[in-house]
Amino acid sequence: MKLYYHPLSGHSHRAHLFLSLAGVPHDLVEVDLAGRAHKQPAFLELNSFGQVPVLDDDGVIVADSIAIMVYAARKFGLKDWLPEEPAAAAAVQRWFSVSTGEIYAGPCVARLITVFGYKSNAAEAIERSHAILKLIDRELAGRSWIATARPTAADAALYSYISSAPEGNVDLAPYGHVNAWLRRVEALPGFVPFQKTAIGLAA
Repeated sequence: MKLYYHPLSGHSHRAHLFLSLAGVPHDLVEVDLAGRAHKQPAFLELNSFGQVPVLDDDGVIVADSIAIMVYAARKFGLKDWLPEEPAAAAAVQRWFSVSTGEIYAGPCVARLITVFGYKSNAAEAIERSHAILKLIDRELAGRSWIATARPTAADAALYSYISSAPEGNVDLAPYGHVNAWLRRVEALPGFVPFQKTAIGLAA
């Protein structure tokens, strides 16, 4: 398996983190975003959206970080990471939706503004970030993992942009349960860190 990625892309890290935590062998292929390699014909043949990450599994091409998680989990029968029992499966799917909804609109966009110069309203993104972080902090009160009693793909889906929120000027200090959860994710076998950028509150 080859994972086309960029080290500063949270979506890329999300996919890489899951594959590593789940023990799925893969090789990393860095895509030069600054050089716009993701918008060139060769890459657009892999993903017509021109975005990373993309997984190439011996010719089977899977784009999108969540889709990559689902593909790998199903291919390798990783039922602990992507449960099939209805209630647990629904819980994981719920947090997948949060990762591509509220987390994208909040911590992800706030970081895109500072790291990549994305044109958006920073104050609104920071406000949205704190709204979802308060909710997640309450959800994690009295529990170790976000979806079930053990780590799942949902934890990997949320980790990257929450851990890097300070780069988008989002202060994580008020969220004790979130911070404890971040440390638990980081202590898991196979954990790979998300490359830090000295910007925002992380400067």
